[in-house]
Amino acid sequence: MPRPVWRGHITFGLVSIPVMLYAAEHRSELQFRMLDSRNHARVRYERVNEETGAEVPWDRIVRAFEYDAGNYVVLSDEDFQRAAPESSHSADIECFVPQDAICAKWFDKPYYLAPDRKAKGEKGYALLRDALKKSRRVGIATVVIRTRAHLAALIPEGEVLLLNLLRYHQELHGVDDLGLPAGTFEAPKINPRERDMAEQLVESMSGPWRPQDWHDEYRAQLSAYIDQRVAAGQVESSPDDDEAPAPPRSSNVLDMTALLKRSLERRQGKAAPDAPQAKAARKPTARKAPARKPATKARKPASGRKRAA
Repeated sequence: MPRPVWRGHITFGLVSIPVMLYAAEHRSELQFRMLDSRNHARVRYERVNEETGAEVPWDRIVRAFEYDAGNYVVLSDEDFQRAAPESSHSADIECFVPQDAICAKWFDKPYYLAPDRKAKGEKGYALLRDALKKSRRVGIATVVIRTRAHLAALIPEGEVLLLNLLRYHQELHGVDDLGLPAGTFEAPKINPRERDMAEQLVESMSGPWRPQDWHDEYRAQLSAYIDQRVAAGQVESSPDDDEAPAPPRSSNVLDMTALLKRSLERRQGKAAPDAPQAKAARKPTARKAPARKPATKARKPASGRKRAA
């Protein structure tokens, strides 16, 4: 059973649904080590101060942004927290769009959303899932995962909700960035017979999508070759291969009908007095962030770089 990556709430209108986020992606690349070809000892890396040549321990390393050559703004953990959005434990749905409105190029990374059973989130979860199915829409939400803000789409898939991170507009190149001359892809005259043959070929190669039929052949062949080498005793031993080990919130049961009704009234511009359920579902008021200190120029600090031992 995978561990939840994130625990929080889905919010839309005044509704708050406790959920848990699980990684839907499982990478299975082969992991390789780098060895010295002379004696097959492992090649290790050190964090080295480029001015003194001394190794820098982790607790002395800071992150900085080089805004000009040799000039940095050093940022602390508090600076990153201050810059992060105030909502770090909720996926806030901003709007709903048709399922076919999002092109495949916008999808980045999938996650599964599961109801938080300890917080009694099953009813709200099922309600949102079924509403999305019937309307054939997906929810566009903002969510913070591991200190970074993401745009995401909540998509019903069978009995679960899929949260797929989306790429921001500025993260994709436009077609104009390709530098293609105008008129390069103007449609030439197509012979009707050629069109018919192309359509027949597509039809003859069509079939259902079965992802289980597709496998990583390169990984399978490389794994088989490695197994053969091991079985034949064609292996090398490293003289020193010791390795050091690498270093939620509750929710009250709410009246879902009342929250949905009040959310609809708000969308329709009707004023209504606050109900206890609505107050309970609202996000807490964000504390005012302290004033930022202006970025100061600094001499080039002792920065760490990796050097092969």
